[in-house]
Amino acid sequence: MVLGLIRNLIKTAMLVALLLFLIQYWLRNKSYIFSDKAVANIAMEYVGRNPQSVYQEISKHFLRQYSGHILPADDMQWIFMNAGGWMGSICILHASITEYVLFFGTGVNTSGNSGRYWANISDTILTGSFRQWKEGELKSTVFGPGETVYHYWGEASAVEWTAETWMVEYGRGFIPSTLGFALADTIFSTQDFVTLFYILRVYSKALLLEAGTALTDVKAFFRENL
Repeated sequence: MVLGLIRNLIKTAMLVALLLFLIQYWLRNKSYIFSDKAVANIAMEYVGRNPQSVYQEISKHFLRQYSGHILPADDMQWIFMNAGGWMGSICILHASITEYVLFFGTGVNTSGNSGRYWANISDTILTGSFRQWKEGELKSTVFGPGETVYHYWGEASAVEWTAETWMVEYGRGFIPSTLGFALADTIFSTQDFVTLFYILRVYSKALLLEAGTALTDVKAFFRENL
């Protein structure tokens, strides 16, 4: 019985390891819609301007440049997010299994843990300031408007935002792996299940949009090649 249990555990561990290897191989070799530089370049055009008016312009900019991959205005929604002890607000423009683009910011001073992700994340600051204290370092770094902050796969940091800090964020990696951290405080601390519903609903709409765009592209390919 014990030997059988050990064999099952070994088989399970091997399957998990194989799955992780295949996902990592796929992430490294697939093509992506966005890049951190492209997202930062768009954000840089709007640095220092009033976020209440500029976010709509940025959304339209992304929609023109990445048609079929950006949620329509009716599906965009500012949603509270509690994670790692901090509280902010997000507005998702694009989300898939491997990428996301969103607006992030806070109306109050807030700080906490960045989380440790299977993804690379970059934030281009429009207004305010972002303090990052990386694991293993003895001092923190403060970033201001026009700068891009990077949080790489596997890293963890202490993070702090001053009130009225607003930014454009891009993530690339295995995005479902980030949801545990992103939703844990909402589920186990604030128990704000309305917010949980909002986040999952918008993410689902973004996934459906990507699926629809991919299907349209496949149909166009076959029409042109058959």
